[in-house]
Amino acid sequence: MDIFLKVLLLIFSVGLIAVVLLQKGKSAGLSGAISGGAEHLFGKSKARGMELVLQRVTVGLAAGFFIMSIIVAVVIK
Repeated sequence: MDIFLKVLLLIFSVGLIAVVLLQKGKSAGLSGAISGGAEHLFGKSKARGMELVLQRVTVGLAAGFFIMSIIVAVVIK
C-alpha cells in the first residue's frame, strides 16, 4: 500500500511538472512583469483551445498532488 501511494504521488508530480512546462508564458520581459499581472488578475486575457485544456489539467493535477501528499504523510508515519 505504501509503495502504491508513493508511485501514485510520483506520477502526479511528474505529470504536473510536464503540464506546467508545456504552457507558454503569460508575459515576457520586465514590461510583462510590471503590467502583465494586472491583466491576468482581472481576466482580460481569456484562455482558449489548448491553453484552456492545459490550464484545467494543471488544476486537476495540482489538486491530486496536494491530496496525495497529505495522504502519504498521514499513512506513512
